[in-house]
Amino acid sequence: MQKIGILGGGQLGKMLALAAANRDLPIWSLDKSKDFPAGPFSTKFIEGDFKNYDDVYNFGKQVDVLTIEIEHVNTDALLQLEKEGVKIHPSPRALNIIKDKGLQKQFYIDNNLPTSDFTFYDGAEAIRTAVESGDLSLPFVQKSRGGGYDGKGVAVIKTQSDLAEKLLPVPSITEPLVDIDKELAVVAARNEDGEIKTFPTVEMEFNQTANLVEFLICPANISAEIEQKATALAVKTIAAYDLCGLLAVELFLTKSGEILINEVAPRPHNSGHHTIDSCYTSQFQQHLRAIQNYPLGDTTMKTPSVMVNLLGADGYTGDAHYAGMAEVMALRGVNLHLYGKKTTKPFRKMGHATVTAESTEEAKKIAKQVQEGLVIKTV
Repeated sequence: MQKIGILGGGQLGKMLALAAANRDLPIWSLDKSKDFPAGPFSTKFIEGDFKNYDDVYNFGKQVDVLTIEIEHVNTDALLQLEKEGVKIHPSPRALNIIKDKGLQKQFYIDNNLPTSDFTFYDGAEAIRTAVESGDLSLPFVQKSRGGGYDGKGVAVIKTQSDLAEKLLPVPSITEPLVDIDKELAVVAARNEDGEIKTFPTVEMEFNQTANLVEFLICPANISAEIEQKATALAVKTIAAYDLCGLLAVELFLTKSGEILINEVAPRPHNSGHHTIDSCYTSQFQQHLRAIQNYPLGDTTMKTPSVMVNLLGADGYTGDAHYAGMAEVMALRGVNLHLYGKKTTKPFRKMGHATVTAESTEEAKKIAKQVQEGLVIKTV
């Protein structure tokens, strides 16, 4: 039986381990503390730093297939492990492109994949200078080239006040604010034989305060033509990266009907969590199939669904307490997935709930009840 190694021990690692348990697959995880969500569910949990060369190298030598649950890992160690015959998915070369948002955007240009315009800057002062000289116009979005996720590393600059107070002091790209009709995502999977399958397109609604997905709706409220175009673009993108495993492709649908790639994630992703409860194959099962080069599973949707991210309540930091659990569990079609994080913080992802129903309208109504009824705070 192949040992599957995962760099990262957060909620994605936990859900991968749960999916692996159905096939009795040994899961090894590497992260800083076995108290992290994947700890109790891993066959073996090794405490270490996935950004440290030696920790990643020594961990990788002990497993048969190495994968990730976060992009920001030590790829130098992965490249050396690959030379020594360790199977690594996604490939370190793809990771080096994807984890740098500047290289990622340039990749789309080089591969004729549609994306918004962008410009490289060394930091905040260079951006301010560009605005003063007229080379850059408000409004725009600044994205740090490295380290950003879950709304971190992104600044939306609309006013002179934002320009003075919100700019990130790091190497960045800027993009004009796209005239967005909807934000969509397609999760694609590819195995070593080149088989590719996609999950149905989802529609994302964001919490503007935290810049995090609040509700995820499947199927998206889009035409059959847009569905086909979004799916085709996700297939073309995962093939261009030549990677195995999952690729979540986040998309902008503009008001003029264009579909643009926003960014991608080469791993299980928040935009695929609903598949655990609403599709014949979950994204976590699919990722394991793909990295082991098994036939990919059926991605057909069994039922409409809406996923709601369960975020830590604003104003509370400390030991997590879930208020309203009984009332939420009494609601029809609610599937709770709590990640097991011991500490809550404002807007921290503490879990998600997927609501299945006869229609997305009905599911959305119940999902709002979950969001309002389950309050994650301290005692």
